[in-house]
Amino acid sequence: MLRTQFRWPAGMPLCRAMGDGMWEIRSDLPSGRTARVFLCLYREHLVALHGFFKKTRTAPEDDLALARKRQKELMK
Repeated sequence: MLRTQFRWPAGMPLCRAMGDGMWEIRSDLPSGRTARVFLCLYREHLVALHGFFKKTRTAPEDDLALARKRQKELMK
């Protein structure tokens, strides 16, 4: 099933605020895997910071840390 949301900011269940201007977009793939993309808003553009296939219930700390590092570098 294809799901989408219109307008920003989107909300649950497809999109979740992660704090400090970062968002998580969620997608369940036909293969049964779950994909996540962390993104932020920068100069009126949505910027993908990091994407991964989710294997646990919570966002892995190393994936979240990498996205936050990239966000910080972008905002310099």
